[in-house]
Amino acid sequence: MIKVTIWNEFVEERIYEEVKRVYPDGIHKCLEEFLSKNEDMQVRCVTLSSKDQGLSDEILSDTDVLIWWGHQEHDAVTEENAERVKKYVLNGMGFIPLHAAHFCKPLKKLLGTSMCLRWKHGESEKLICVNPSHPIAEGITEPVILEEEEMYGEYFDIPKPDDIIFLGWFSNQEVFRSGCTFLRGWGKIFYFQPGHEEYPIYYHPQIRKIITNAVRWAAPVNRRRDDYDCIEVK
Repeated sequence: MIKVTIWNEFVEERIYEEVKRVYPDGIHKCLEEFLSKNEDMQVRCVTLSSKDQGLSDEILSDTDVLIWWGHQEHDAVTEENAERVKKYVLNGMGFIPLHAAHFCKPLKKLLGTSMCLRWKHGESEKLICVNPSHPIAEGITEPVILEEEEMYGEYFDIPKPDDIIFLGWFSNQEVFRSGCTFLRGWGKIFYFQPGHEEYPIYYHPQIRKIITNAVRWAAPVNRRRDDYDCIEVK
């Protein structure tokens, strides 16, 4: 059983009507709705307003894969909690930052770059699989068409990915590395670009398939329970 924790700011769905119309119960509940249908997954949701911001040792020690959606409140996540997420990823927990979570504190700490990019609202996107043999691409045999999405464009300031699974090609002719994997310590990271809060991206069956595949891929093979350190051989 893969223990999945979905972390969401859950701010914009409560204050902006255009977002509330798309995700009335929050983006986290939309993700939970389809992931919880998988018999090999046990799913729970936490938000920024949860106790300890939903990022306590109690939660993370019982999490195999952490999915993260954030946008406006990156700075509200405490340094202590961001470091705790980083530690758990290095020790084997899978991490799936979605869309604007490219700028979240834990991912910036794990990857070590600014994570800056270019953006523009209201474009369409053709999401093209460029690595069809990767487990995250299972069942994705044709480009995924998103009729309306926020454009993300290069240069995307990330370290060289271990794998690029998807490229996004937007209607204004911008391109973007939309699905990238990184190995850090014992943990696996999949950054996935689609998911602007004003558009119903997470209802799209192929987007749901990709996220489901990513959870199974990111689940830990082994977990290191101790903090990383140099160990003297006796």
